[in-house]
Amino acid sequence: MKNFWKNEEGQGMVEYGLIIALVAVVVIAALTLIGTNVRGKFQEIVTGLGGTN
Repeated sequence: MKNFWKNEEGQGMVEYGLIIALVAVVVIAALTLIGTNVRGKFQEIVTGLGGTN
C-alpha cells in the first residue's frame, strides 16, 4: 500500500490535463463574451446604415 501512495508516475499527466481543461474553459468564456460584443457592434453598424435587424 505504501508503494501505491508513493508512486507519482501519472501525477504530471493529470496536472497537465487539469491545466488544459482550465485553459479551455477560459478560452470558451472569452470567445463567448467577445462574440456577444461583436454581434452588438455589427447590429449598431446595420442600424446606422439604415438596415433592419
